Amino acid sequence: MKKRWYDYLWIVSLLYLLLGFFNILFTWLGLLCFFLPLIISVATGTKGYCNRYCGRGQLFGVLGGRFGLSRKKDIPGWMKHKAFRYGFLIFFLVMFLLMLWNTYLVFAGAQDLQQVVTLLWTFRLPWHWAYHGTLFHLGAAQFAFGFYGVMLTSTVLGLITMMLFKPRSWCVYCPMGTMTQLICKAKAGKQP
Repeated sequence: MKKRWYDYLWIVSLLYLLLGFFNILFTWLGLLCFFLPLIISVATGTKGYCNRYCGRGQLFGVLGGRFGLSRKKDIPGWMKHKAFRYGFLIFFLVMFLLMLWNTYLVFAGAQDLQQVVTLLWTFRLPWHWAYHGTLFHLGAAQFAFGFYGVMLTSTVLGLITMMLFKPRSWCVYCPMGTMTQLICKAKAGKQP
């Protein structure tokens, strides 16, 4: 099978994580991974982004498949269940809203810039080396620290799931995948 340009988007996903490690403002590029799936599913009524363009899913496929870092076991049924997927989506959205709230507080001057990345919504990792000042408001940096935490957390969860189960097991309960699936069902006139 001939490789196409989008078969290499896993490199972009890996590069994104590395760039955010050295300069947190590169995190803003991650919004493409946030909005493109939604735009594609609204425009086409398909999960085209997930199936073709998701660099993170590809990264898990490469690491778990080509490099053999996956046990290649089936994911448990409860992780496939609607209740888990929708519950995880709601939890993820609440964490995202809290991140936006902290960003607002910095923009409003009610809170100082927190140069930390929160991993797994619990562990606050100092990340001061990744911020070198900017012409932008400190709130822009606060958003970047928070969003990098979201992206790093979801990557770590995906890596753990990849190692325990099949390479792209994260895709089963990925919040973006769940949202695009809801959009596709709504466009098709089906109940979620």
